[in-house]
Amino acid sequence: MKRHTVILLLCFFAALVLVFAPMIGIKTISIGHFLKPFSEDMDSYIFWKIRIPRVLTAFVAGTALSLCGMAFQAMFRNPLATPFTLGVSSGAAFGAAVYMWAGFSFAFPGISGISLFSFLGALISIFIVYGVTQVKRGFSTATMLLAGVSISFFFGSVILFIQYMSDFTQSFRIVRWLMGGFEIVGFSSFFNLLPFVVIGTAIIFYHVNELNLIATGDDIAISRGVNVRATRTVLFFATSLMVSGVVSLCGPIGFVGMMSPHICRLLIGTNHNYLAPASLLFGGMFLTLCDAVSRTIIAPAEIPVGVITALLGGPFFLWLLLGGSSERSMLRQ
Repeated sequence: MKRHTVILLLCFFAALVLVFAPMIGIKTISIGHFLKPFSEDMDSYIFWKIRIPRVLTAFVAGTALSLCGMAFQAMFRNPLATPFTLGVSSGAAFGAAVYMWAGFSFAFPGISGISLFSFLGALISIFIVYGVTQVKRGFSTATMLLAGVSISFFFGSVILFIQYMSDFTQSFRIVRWLMGGFEIVGFSSFFNLLPFVVIGTAIIFYHVNELNLIATGDDIAISRGVNVRATRTVLFFATSLMVSGVVSLCGPIGFVGMMSPHICRLLIGTNHNYLAPASLLFGGMFLTLCDAVSRTIIAPAEIPVGVITALLGGPFFLWLLLGGSSERSMLRQ
């Protein structure tokens, strides 16, 4: 199947998911749900103020996590390299946990305080990992992964300490938030997240050709005129921006950035001119459907969506570890 055909099919299925996902779990669907967005009717209120914003937020968050995973996998030529495994997500989670524990409540124009703290936490994580790799002679894939895992464990321990030092309300809020979820009302969360994702997505799409060359090796990329160090720095900034936005709003949702790009790579190949839009669409669909499962499988209660992605991601992670062709497939252009 041609790559353009795959992209068109993904666009079609993404549109179907966006249209029908808000209806999943609704027992009765009437035309009134669609024609009365400002009605006081309870069914219309739930549809327009809860379901639609939740689906849009989940889709945008999925696109962000998937694109970040794709960028990391290309930069380090390893299917296991994601913001989650490299400590970026845990750094952002640490920043958000500090914000909640300290009881802060402030915002800059267009940026909430928790988003700012998440971004700072993600940057701290990246600077630490970057410093370790510089001591070990640059961006070694093995060193980067080990440093990221170590930083992830460290920040996880600090978050546990913060939780232990918190009162019951703060502790419960942190624990529930760490599981990931989209318990939102209204469109404010969606519009707060959208600028982070749009800016980061634009930066990643601008560098797709550089990602193609870096994925083949630093020496080849440098010989073709790519400033590898600068490109990695810019992409680190873009991914930190997106991950911090998602984590501050939805919590640290894992494995989306690992599974979605790899599945798309199997479908469409390793050319990032096609892989980037495919990962964007597939990641959005994947997280939206996971969220639909999380809110309906034990309705009227719901399971945090991070639990669903972890249940799927654990076996997938093992399959990548045991599959000998996984890493080699990233080098085929």
